[in-house]
Amino acid sequence: MKKCFELIIEGRVQGVGFRYFACNNALKYNINGYVRNMPDGNVEIVCSGEEQDLDKFISKMKKGPSFSYISSFKINELISNDYNFNSFEIKY
Repeated sequence: MKKCFELIIEGRVQGVGFRYFACNNALKYNINGYVRNMPDGNVEIVCSGEEQDLDKFISKMKKGPSFSYISSFKINELISNDYNFNSFEIKY
């Protein structure tokens, strides 16, 4: 079953390759959506896909790339009908 989540990741998550890490893992696990740096220093990811693929993707995002440090990880389920993504992209 397809689901959609918003992830807000706080900590040392900008300038450490987090967006590219997210994009590479999204391709690996067949996830659609986007990742972007937020003005407050956090990273936002909106991800959509099959539940088992999302579980693997979210697990990777909780660890982050090697130079990151995650102090807070918030996850909100979104109504997937409102988000129709065909790919995963890095937003600037």
